[in-house]
Amino acid sequence: MPKRPTRLDYCQYLLVSPMNHALTNFADHVEEMSQDAINRFLRNEKMTPRLVWDNVREQIAAHKEGCIAFDDTIINKDFSHKIELVRR
Repeated sequence: MPKRPTRLDYCQYLLVSPMNHALTNFADHVEEMSQDAINRFLRNEKMTPRLVWDNVREQIAAHKEGCIAFDDTIINKDFSHKIELVRR
């Protein structure tokens, strides 16, 4: 039976993947979990900004000229309609 992702699994993935945070990349690097299982987990898991902040606050070094930006932007893929099996 495939392993179900946990919050710890996902957070550890984010920590060790500085560039590509896509769930497909996560699934490609974890043999026991499918992309569908990770997608269901992310859709149902509630990670609030407060939860994230509470878990990273101690790891951040303050600097008078520094700032932190949390961005959850989703960028439209202009050519996704050309991907096989995609319908609009």
